[in-house]
Amino acid sequence: MAFVKLNVKKGDTVVVLSGKDKGKQGKVVTAMPKKGKVVVEGVNKVKRHTKPNQKAPQGGILVKEAPMHACKVMLVCPACSKATRVAHKEVNGKMVRACKKCGEVIDQTK
Repeated sequence: MAFVKLNVKKGDTVVVLSGKDKGKQGKVVTAMPKKGKVVVEGVNKVKRHTKPNQKAPQGGILVKEAPMHACKVMLVCPACSKATRVAHKEVNGKMVRACKKCGEVIDQTK
């Protein structure tokens, strides 16, 4: 299995492009480059029926976010608040991510 180049990182705000949650925004909780998937906060919720165990002594139906394919989400620029592709710029000898629409550098520290 080859690594898939993800255009989003953990902590980025993204918008869902397709599927049952199309148009919803959320933060990336987990990025899985080996699988090419991301987990987005509040999006792609699924129900899991679980037996009682140490973590959940009651058991029952748990609702949680499931991974979704990374191609179904697009980064939202913090400066212009629009969904955008990622450009790469060199600033002070270091390659950084930038917004394709407004050209603003996307902050690396979350």
